[in-house]
Amino acid sequence: MFGIDRTPNTVHYGDVDTGELVLDAFAEIGVEARLLVGAPKVDLVFEQDGATARVNIKRRALVDEVAARRLITEYAQVDGLLLVVADRVTESARRVLSASGTGYLDLRGHLALRAPGLVVNTEISPVRERPARSDPLAGAAGLEVATALLMEPERPVAVRELARTLNRAPSTVSSVLTALRREHLIGADNAVSGSDLFWRAVERWPSKRTQLASLPETNDTNLAHALRLGLDEPTDEPGWALTDSAAAAAYGAPIGFRSGQVMDFLVPDQAVLRRATTLLQPTHSTAQVRATVRVAPVPRAVTHRVAPSSEQFGWPLAHPLFVALDLAQDAGRGREILEGWTPDSEWARVW
Repeated sequence: MFGIDRTPNTVHYGDVDTGELVLDAFAEIGVEARLLVGAPKVDLVFEQDGATARVNIKRRALVDEVAARRLITEYAQVDGLLLVVADRVTESARRVLSASGTGYLDLRGHLALRAPGLVVNTEISPVRERPARSDPLAGAAGLEVATALLMEPERPVAVRELARTLNRAPSTVSSVLTALRREHLIGADNAVSGSDLFWRAVERWPSKRTQLASLPETNDTNLAHALRLGLDEPTDEPGWALTDSAAAAAYGAPIGFRSGQVMDFLVPDQAVLRRATTLLQPTHSTAQVRATVRVAPVPRAVTHRVAPSSEQFGWPLAHPLFVALDLAQDAGRGREILEGWTPDSEWARVW
């Protein structure tokens, strides 16, 4: 089995997994590779000129000539390529490793590797140490990763896959996942169990809203286009997502919602928010407010909408997770509703 060595002198670079550092280095030279995640090891596999290579990654803080010879002897019988990753690989160690056909990644900025169809000996971008995250949900990326996991809590997920889904750098996603695991908010396979992660997300979920004196006319094509309502293909394009009390009622939560009550929406971006404020008249009067809008805290809140059924309000709904996060901002009535609400089996209850 090929993988990252977990011996005591193996180190981690900040919160970034060694495998992700290697993937980034390969990507810089135009080689597409993938990690095969499994407990407790991680394989790296890439294809070049029709040949498949499996890489056994060994991580050290410092590799000098003595350490290089020891690694070569220790892993001489490994069936595959050996790639040594270190914060520093000395010049003498580089010569010893290269002479034996062993690859190395010096995180100061050098990659050397010989494989079928591939010979690399080049300078690359150096990796700089980053401090570990003190709060895994801090910043936009932390909340994006957390909510993505909560949308499919029982599904194990790999770093690279999640990074592609969120359009985030793998190193950033890896950093967040590492911090979440460190606080036992997710398991070793990055799946979610229990409700702790949800309530941590509640603490980070923005709730400031802009009050509007009117709702947009959904049959006004020009207005719908200007405000990017996204009513034609609600499940395939971004647009306004109904949330909070109205959406909770549409999902069957134990809450009453009458015609004429305030409707709360998540919108795609600041430009839409500004146009809505201009076209639909802002108001500070509780008696006049018909709707509230705010920019979606994470993009998936407006890209993964649910089409309304005939008996609902006619607006695409935010995913139940985002509706629940909004309800939870009300420590009284909102959380009482959550206690009594279990969505249909299509959705996971994570609170």
